[in-house]
Amino acid sequence: MKNLCIISVFLACVMPQLLMAQGDLAAGQAKAALCAACHGVDGNSQLSENPKLAGQNASYIVKQLNDYKSGARVNVIMAGMVAALSDQDMQDIAAWYASQQVTLQGADPETLEMGETLYRAGIKELSVAACSACHSPTGNGNAPAGFPSLSGQHPEYTLLQLKAFRSGERQNDQSSMMRTVVERLTDQELEALASYVSGLN
Repeated sequence: MKNLCIISVFLACVMPQLLMAQGDLAAGQAKAALCAACHGVDGNSQLSENPKLAGQNASYIVKQLNDYKSGARVNVIMAGMVAALSDQDMQDIAAWYASQQVTLQGADPETLEMGETLYRAGIKELSVAACSACHSPTGNGNAPAGFPSLSGQHPEYTLLQLKAFRSGERQNDQSSMMRTVVERLTDQELEALASYVSGLN
Protein backbone atom coordinates (compact mmCIF):
# COMPACT_ATOMS: atom_id res chain seq x y z
CA MET A 1 0.00 0.00 0.00
CA LYS A 2 2.83 2.36 0.89
CA ASN A 3 4.51 1.74 -2.46
CA LEU A 4 1.23 2.39 -4.26
CA CYS A 5 0.92 5.76 -2.51
CA ILE A 6 4.48 6.71 -3.47
CA ILE A 7 3.84 5.75 -7.10
CA SER A 8 0.59 7.74 -7.12
CA VAL A 9 2.32 10.85 -5.78
CA PHE A 10 5.15 10.43 -8.31
CA LEU A 11 2.70 10.14 -11.21
CA ALA A 12 0.68 13.13 -10.03
CA CYS A 13 3.78 15.31 -9.79
CA VAL A 14 5.88 14.07 -12.67
CA MET A 15 3.52 12.90 -15.39
CA PRO A 16 2.10 16.36 -16.23
CA GLN A 17 5.65 17.57 -16.88
CA LEU A 18 6.47 14.53 -19.00
CA LEU A 19 3.28 14.84 -21.00
CA MET A 20 3.85 18.54 -21.55
CA ALA A 21 7.29 17.78 -22.96
CA GLN A 22 5.95 15.48 -25.70
CA GLY A 23 6.50 16.88 -29.15
CA ASP A 24 7.23 15.80 -32.70
CA LEU A 25 10.95 16.08 -33.56
CA ALA A 26 10.52 16.41 -37.32
CA ALA A 27 7.79 19.03 -36.94
CA GLY A 28 9.89 20.79 -34.32
CA GLN A 29 12.92 20.96 -36.62
CA ALA A 30 10.81 22.59 -39.34
CA LYS A 31 9.13 25.00 -36.92
CA ALA A 32 12.49 25.96 -35.35
CA ALA A 33 13.87 27.16 -38.69
CA LEU A 34 12.91 30.73 -37.83
CA CYS A 35 14.62 30.42 -34.44
CA ALA A 36 17.93 29.42 -36.08
CA ALA A 37 18.92 33.00 -36.87
CA CYS A 38 19.43 33.72 -33.16
CA HIS A 39 19.75 30.26 -31.59
CA GLY A 40 21.62 28.33 -34.30
CA VAL A 41 20.39 25.53 -36.55
CA ASP A 42 21.04 22.91 -33.87
CA GLY A 43 20.36 25.19 -30.89
CA ASN A 44 24.01 26.11 -30.32
CA SER A 45 23.84 29.87 -30.77
CA GLN A 46 26.95 31.66 -31.95
CA LEU A 47 26.09 34.93 -30.21
CA SER A 48 26.80 34.90 -26.49
CA GLU A 49 23.78 37.06 -25.63
CA ASN A 50 21.45 34.47 -27.18
CA PRO A 51 20.98 31.30 -25.13
CA LYS A 52 21.95 27.87 -26.36
CA LEU A 53 18.81 25.73 -26.54
CA ALA A 54 20.51 22.48 -27.57
CA GLY A 55 20.07 19.82 -24.91
CA GLN A 56 17.79 22.03 -22.84
CA ASN A 57 14.98 20.29 -20.96
CA ALA A 58 11.87 20.40 -23.14
CA SER A 59 9.56 21.20 -20.22
CA TYR A 60 11.70 24.24 -19.39
CA ILE A 61 11.65 25.48 -22.99
CA VAL A 62 7.86 25.14 -23.12
CA LYS A 63 7.51 27.10 -19.88
CA GLN A 64 9.74 29.92 -21.11
CA LEU A 65 7.89 30.17 -24.42
CA ASN A 66 4.58 30.35 -22.55
CA ASP A 67 6.03 32.96 -20.18
CA TYR A 68 7.17 35.11 -23.12
CA LYS A 69 3.71 34.78 -24.64
CA SER A 70 1.90 35.72 -21.42
CA GLY A 71 4.34 38.48 -20.49
CA ALA A 72 5.51 36.71 -17.32
CA ARG A 73 9.00 36.90 -18.85
CA VAL A 74 9.59 40.19 -20.60
CA ASN A 75 11.45 40.33 -23.91
CA VAL A 76 10.03 42.31 -26.82
CA ILE A 77 11.72 40.21 -29.51
CA MET A 78 10.70 36.87 -28.00
CA ALA A 79 7.15 38.09 -27.35
CA GLY A 80 6.81 38.77 -31.07
CA MET A 81 8.35 35.42 -32.01
CA VAL A 82 6.00 33.35 -29.84
CA ALA A 83 2.78 35.31 -30.36
CA ALA A 84 1.44 32.96 -33.04
CA LEU A 85 2.77 29.69 -31.57
CA SER A 86 0.24 27.10 -30.45
CA ASP A 87 0.83 24.78 -27.50
CA GLN A 88 1.70 22.01 -29.96
CA ASP A 89 4.16 24.27 -31.80
CA MET A 90 5.92 24.96 -28.50
CA GLN A 91 6.08 21.28 -27.61
CA ASP A 92 7.45 20.38 -31.05
CA ILE A 93 10.13 23.09 -30.98
CA ALA A 94 11.09 22.15 -27.43
CA ALA A 95 11.37 18.46 -28.35
CA TRP A 96 13.66 19.31 -31.29
CA TYR A 97 16.04 21.42 -29.24
CA ALA A 98 16.03 18.96 -26.34
CA SER A 99 17.18 16.23 -28.72
CA GLN A 100 20.27 18.18 -29.82
CA GLN A 101 23.74 18.05 -28.24
CA VAL A 102 24.99 21.21 -26.56
CA THR A 103 28.55 22.29 -27.26
CA LEU A 104 30.61 22.76 -24.12
CA GLN A 105 32.86 25.67 -23.33
CA GLY A 106 35.61 25.97 -20.76
CA ALA A 107 35.51 27.69 -17.40
CA ASP A 108 37.90 30.52 -16.58
CA PRO A 109 40.77 28.89 -14.59
CA GLU A 110 41.04 31.97 -12.37
CA THR A 111 37.48 31.64 -11.07
CA LEU A 112 37.12 27.87 -11.36
CA GLU A 113 37.51 27.12 -7.64
CA MET A 114 35.05 29.80 -6.55
CA GLY A 115 32.52 28.76 -9.18
CA GLU A 116 32.75 25.09 -8.27
CA THR A 117 32.38 25.79 -4.54
CA LEU A 118 29.31 27.96 -5.08
CA TYR A 119 27.74 25.49 -7.48
CA ARG A 120 28.34 22.39 -5.38
CA ALA A 121 28.13 23.73 -1.82
CA GLY A 122 26.55 27.18 -1.85
CA ILE A 123 27.36 29.49 1.06
CA LYS A 124 26.16 28.07 4.35
CA GLU A 125 26.76 31.28 6.33
CA LEU A 126 24.47 33.24 4.00
CA SER A 127 21.93 30.42 3.58
CA VAL A 128 22.69 30.30 -0.15
CA ALA A 129 21.75 26.87 -1.48
CA ALA A 130 24.02 24.86 -3.75
CA CYS A 131 23.06 25.22 -7.42
CA SER A 132 23.61 21.50 -7.91
CA ALA A 133 20.61 20.76 -5.68
CA CYS A 134 18.25 21.85 -8.47
CA HIS A 135 20.42 21.85 -11.57
CA SER A 136 22.13 18.49 -10.83
CA PRO A 137 25.84 17.80 -10.22
CA THR A 138 26.41 17.60 -13.99
CA GLY A 139 24.48 20.78 -14.75
CA ASN A 140 21.82 18.92 -16.73
CA GLY A 141 18.97 20.27 -14.63
CA ASN A 142 15.90 18.37 -13.53
CA ALA A 143 13.42 17.93 -16.36
CA PRO A 144 10.47 16.59 -14.29
CA ALA A 145 10.76 19.54 -11.90
CA GLY A 146 11.21 22.00 -14.79
CA PHE A 147 14.69 23.11 -13.69
CA PRO A 148 16.87 24.04 -16.67
CA SER A 149 20.09 22.54 -17.86
CA LEU A 150 23.00 24.96 -17.44
CA SER A 151 25.71 22.80 -18.96
CA GLY A 152 27.52 24.49 -21.86
CA GLN A 153 25.49 27.70 -21.70
CA HIS A 154 27.22 30.92 -22.77
CA PRO A 155 28.65 32.48 -19.58
CA GLU A 156 27.61 35.92 -20.79
CA TYR A 157 23.98 34.83 -21.14
CA THR A 158 23.98 33.01 -17.80
CA LEU A 159 25.46 36.05 -16.05
CA LEU A 160 22.84 38.31 -17.61
CA GLN A 161 20.06 36.07 -16.29
CA LEU A 162 21.58 35.76 -12.81
CA LYS A 163 21.81 39.54 -12.56
CA ALA A 164 18.24 39.90 -13.86
CA PHE A 165 17.00 37.56 -11.12
CA ARG A 166 19.06 39.41 -8.50
CA SER A 167 17.69 42.82 -9.51
CA GLY A 168 14.13 41.51 -9.76
CA GLU A 169 13.98 42.39 -13.47
CA ARG A 170 13.28 38.72 -14.18
CA GLN A 171 10.53 37.26 -12.01
CA ASN A 172 9.33 34.07 -13.70
CA ASP A 173 11.13 31.73 -11.31
CA GLN A 174 8.94 29.32 -9.36
CA SER A 175 8.33 30.54 -5.80
CA SER A 176 11.07 33.18 -6.24
CA MET A 177 13.67 30.42 -5.92
CA MET A 178 16.30 31.99 -8.15
CA ARG A 179 15.80 35.47 -6.75
CA THR A 180 16.23 34.12 -3.23
CA VAL A 181 19.41 32.22 -4.10
CA VAL A 182 21.23 35.02 -5.94
CA GLU A 183 20.09 38.07 -3.98
CA ARG A 184 23.09 37.86 -1.64
CA LEU A 185 25.74 37.01 -4.23
CA THR A 186 28.28 39.54 -5.50
CA ASP A 187 29.07 40.30 -9.13
CA GLN A 188 32.32 38.37 -8.78
CA GLU A 189 30.49 35.31 -7.45
CA LEU A 190 27.89 35.45 -10.22
CA GLU A 191 30.64 35.74 -12.83
CA ALA A 192 32.43 32.72 -11.35
CA LEU A 193 29.19 30.68 -11.42
CA ALA A 194 28.37 31.65 -14.99
CA SER A 195 31.85 30.68 -16.11
CA TYR A 196 31.84 27.40 -14.20
CA VAL A 197 28.59 26.06 -15.65
CA SER A 198 29.68 26.79 -19.23
CA GLY A 199 32.09 23.85 -19.02
CA LEU A 200 30.06 21.64 -16.71
CA ASN A 201 28.95 18.19 -17.88
